[in-house]
Amino acid sequence: MNKKVLIVDDEENVLSALKRSLKCFFQVETAPGASEGLERVSTHGPFAVVVSDLRMPGMDGIQFLAKVREISPDTVRIMLTGHADLENAIQAVNEGNIFRFLTKPCDNNILIRVLSQGLEQFRLVTAEKELLEKTLQGSINVLTELLSLVNPLVFGRSSRIRHYMKEIAARLHIADTWQIETAGMLSQMGCVTLPEKTVQKLCQGEKLTAQESELASHHPEVAANLLGQIPRMQEVAEIIAFQQKLFNGQGFPQGQRRGSDIPLGARILKAVLDFDYLESKGLSRERVFNLLKNRSGWYDPQILNAMESVLGDEPEIHTNAVSLDQLQTHMILVEDVMTVKGLLLIKKDEELTPLHLEKLKNFARTVGIKEPIKVTVPVQKLEN
Repeated sequence: MNKKVLIVDDEENVLSALKRSLKCFFQVETAPGASEGLERVSTHGPFAVVVSDLRMPGMDGIQFLAKVREISPDTVRIMLTGHADLENAIQAVNEGNIFRFLTKPCDNNILIRVLSQGLEQFRLVTAEKELLEKTLQGSINVLTELLSLVNPLVFGRSSRIRHYMKEIAARLHIADTWQIETAGMLSQMGCVTLPEKTVQKLCQGEKLTAQESELASHHPEVAANLLGQIPRMQEVAEIIAFQQKLFNGQGFPQGQRRGSDIPLGARILKAVLDFDYLESKGLSRERVFNLLKNRSGWYDPQILNAMESVLGDEPEIHTNAVSLDQLQTHMILVEDVMTVKGLLLIKKDEELTPLHLEKLKNFARTVGIKEPIKVTVPVQKLEN
């Protein structure tokens, strides 16, 4: 359990006294002012509890604890001051989201009890957050694995899209990419409602009929509506909903949003989808980017430049025939994988996942599979 407590006060004698009285119960660190306190929070955190004086030079405790909340939202914040009044208490609660407001001099037993309550509050908040994150990640994994089983062709395209989006997000220096990557992986989930022939044409870069195009235009809405019902997936759902929206505001969904008003992840996703579609038609990457750059107003120029910088060169591919024991995740199948009796297990062009490997091992132990298995592996995967 995290027992780290940071006490911030501009009076050194107060800091020394508090540290002496509390060190037997908590892991206490001190800082002689707001700027030093923020530096400690940034470099020595996370702290379960931060205690701050109200009156400090340069930055008062209300401003300081509000900034602590920005840096470390889960940290419990307590105000300790000799200048207590109702107005300051209300301001501290409203602006700094204060857990408790105590006055100097504070009885040591009361302070220990309040800090213990703060530690418990931090434990509850972080435990709930961890549970939610694990539940969310588990839900995403289930959806991904189901997609791989229900429609391997769509799953293969989704895997490529996620990988491309991750690389572009890194080039754009986006710190937290889980929503962008998840949107890429689940962006084609709505395709499971389309006729198999339409899905095949869409994934292989073939031209759709007018009727097929109309059907395909609704698949982002289907996926967005499903994902929007899952907690913390609303931003992912919005990215998916706007995946066909052009930078100039045209396209689906209809409305006034254009340019930077379109979610960043959706702008990346639109460019990546069109890139993958054109490359699936057999075009070279040089030709693909020439076509994309000639589509005036379709894409965010910054994203198109970032995409060309990471995907502009033709990938160097290593092809090999391997045994079942040599298969690894991220390998891409060159041929269909069949049982010895001719039953199709996994279609070609699939990127292998742990679920695929488990499935193949189970069939190998029971009915047997045809080996060797031909795969391609991007050189960078081999080097990692």
